[in-house]
Amino acid sequence: MFDKLDQLEERYEDLGRQLGDPALLSDQKKFQQTAKQHRDLEPTVEKFREFRRVKQAIEDAKAMLEDADMREMAEMELAELEPKLPIVEEELKVLLLPKDPNDDKNIVIEVRAGTGGDEASLFAAEVFRMYLRFAEQHRWKVEVLSESPSDVGGLKEVTAIFEGDKVYSQMKYESGVHRVQRVPATETQGRVHTSAITVAVLPEAEEVDIKIENKDLRVDTFCSSGPGGQSVNTTYSAIRITHLPTNTVVSCQDEKSQIKNREKAMRVLRARLYEVEQERLHQIQAAARKSQVGSGDRSEKIRTYNFPQNRLTDHRIGLTNHQLAMVMEGLLQPTVDALIAHDTAERLKAESAA
Repeated sequence: MFDKLDQLEERYEDLGRQLGDPALLSDQKKFQQTAKQHRDLEPTVEKFREFRRVKQAIEDAKAMLEDADMREMAEMELAELEPKLPIVEEELKVLLLPKDPNDDKNIVIEVRAGTGGDEASLFAAEVFRMYLRFAEQHRWKVEVLSESPSDVGGLKEVTAIFEGDKVYSQMKYESGVHRVQRVPATETQGRVHTSAITVAVLPEAEEVDIKIENKDLRVDTFCSSGPGGQSVNTTYSAIRITHLPTNTVVSCQDEKSQIKNREKAMRVLRARLYEVEQERLHQIQAAARKSQVGSGDRSEKIRTYNFPQNRLTDHRIGLTNHQLAMVMEGLLQPTVDALIAHDTAERLKAESAA
């Protein structure tokens, strides 16, 4: 581990020297790539340096024990420093875990009503609103690409892009089936009903991640429906793109411009095709997949929202939260943090066993 850390520190210092070279400024793309690599290494290098400082301080304090006049001070220092060293070492191990290459990506999120009819559509709208509140807290930008309202004011489905700092790293554990248990407004006898929605969180793929050939696409245009002013139902601005090799269909009618709708639809298509490729790679690397929180499979029930008992249960890690009302207002961070912590612990275990 420490040989690797020495190499990382050398690499970090080399990148720092490169950033100080005026010649690098002439190539903005290369400068930004170098700056990102330097920034990504900084937390690990700083933690390594902290580890060395603590270790050296312990050695110095032990040497002071030989001096009767300094012994009391040395013992006080050791009492403070020795418990700190294993903590810093554990933090170093976490920083050295392989990073998910998608963690820094934006996401395409798709929320769909499942079993439960109108009640499921109402819950889909509430969960999407919860994600919007969560996005506000992180100052992420949200762009709705398409939505299909239900007759009772809910959402049959909605697709949106979340853009910002480390969006996928925070949202990736939301993929799956979300189950709700509550008394619907239309229920006259006070019976608790169970409904479900599905959430898909897809890392947004760049063109370099997924190459799409024009010959593999069928593009259809149609009239927009819903809000949009006088141009609705008069111009063929809505776009439907079919990726023929996989029969993946994406549509977008959010913009009045056909060009903008096509751009947005292509972003969603790239994300979906990227997910298919990632799934294929995950199946090949089955051992690595076992260390993840759940499989990410949308057929897997990940969470239950029990409104009568004000309780949220995340089934993957056995987490129970009795502040459901606050969670629905966007207080999702404690749940996300618990999922990240569990995932990290499982990966550390797998790393130790390897």
